Amino acid sequence: MLSRRNYGYHLFDELFKDPFFTDSYHQNDASLMRTDIQEKDHYYMLDMELPGYHKEDVQAELKDGYLTITATRSAQTDPDSHYLRRERFSGTSKRSFYVGDQREKEDIKAEFKDGILRICIPKEVPKKVEEKPTFIQID
Repeated sequence: MLSRRNYGYHLFDELFKDPFFTDSYHQNDASLMRTDIQEKDHYYMLDMELPGYHKEDVQAELKDGYLTITATRSAQTDPDSHYLRRERFSGTSKRSFYVGDQREKEDIKAEFKDGILRICIPKEVPKKVEEKPTFIQID
């Protein structure tokens, strides 16, 4: 009979899956920047969790139809401290969402409050008004 032990399964594999042994630096940006996306009548609303960040740590950029959120947090360390374990993330995380090529940065509204970044993106892209020349008829 074939079992998992015969194919590289080891007792230590399970042991090191314990949260005590996992490295928080191996988390992906999606787990650090959890996002809910809601569809409203006239817009889409993104709520992104960024606990422990300040407004100054967060940047939103619109480029080539992608909305990219970047959050940076530096580790505050006391030179006299000796950590046995550090679980809080420090560094830079990014997430991108495709919102369409027709959107302009002025169309998107964002606010940051209580560790939540809320972004509202209109469903319909405002059409650019082309300025037509208005000639005066000469008689």
